[in-house]
Amino acid sequence: MTDHQFAVSGAGLGLRRSLLQPLAEVEPGAIDFMEVAPENWINVGGRWGKQFRRYTERYPFACHGLSLSIGSRDPLDVELLRRVKSFMREHGIRGYSEHLSFCSDQGHLYDLLPIPFTEASVHYVAARVRQAQDILGQRIALENASYYCAPGQQLSESEFINAVVDEADCSVLLDINNIIVNSINHGYDAEAFLRSLPLHKVAYAHIAGHYHEAEDLRVDTHGAPVEAPAWKLLATFYKLAGPVPTLLERDFNMPPVSELVAEVGQIRQFQQSCEESAAATRAFAK
Repeated sequence: MTDHQFAVSGAGLGLRRSLLQPLAEVEPGAIDFMEVAPENWINVGGRWGKQFRRYTERYPFACHGLSLSIGSRDPLDVELLRRVKSFMREHGIRGYSEHLSFCSDQGHLYDLLPIPFTEASVHYVAARVRQAQDILGQRIALENASYYCAPGQQLSESEFINAVVDEADCSVLLDINNIIVNSINHGYDAEAFLRSLPLHKVAYAHIAGHYHEAEDLRVDTHGAPVEAPAWKLLATFYKLAGPVPTLLERDFNMPPVSELVAEVGQIRQFQQSCEESAAATRAFAK
């Protein structure tokens, strides 16, 4: 484990409210950790709050924010960060991540929009990340976001991500599906892009499915099973960085829990294969 990696391990699943009851019967060990959007659970009490507490007592958790809007021109939402910090302390949550994007401009826009890939944006975003980290008292992880246009682009996507992470001294939430989606939509090589990222700074990873709008257009929906190119890229990532903790995202079109657990099991199989290959390499070297 690197000093950037969250204190979770194995194969995880994003916890959605619709899954609270169905997941209650899942066998121990089928899911290693979970993740929630803190905005959906802060100050939730009653029956929902009790059910959520049972999960945070059973599983390690990470937080994946939806509304910090790290690239917005609006002032940083300091009150939200303070509430997130309290929520994480209350539930023993292992780390906090956000999207490298923005979702507000004098009010919430209810979508994740791309930050211009410019030097000025690097400095602006990095300063806001450092402020957020100071408030939380820990590093945060930024997710490589899906995007459908690149306004005012001066840097490549990879150059932008690397520069922000370096200047902010933050971590990366590596989204495998977003690399696949962006590589198709913007015509670049997914593996080459993966190799260009600071993989030693990855806190954990996401994998998900997407929607085929057209042959050359994919939409990041988290509403479908993971596809073969994403599994292949995940295997490449593990070869480069080891079996980093990885979480399955599914936001709608929920299949039976058995299918979700099977996809989580596929993540674990890739991780075990990586560990076995590494052990065989070490044995051969002796």
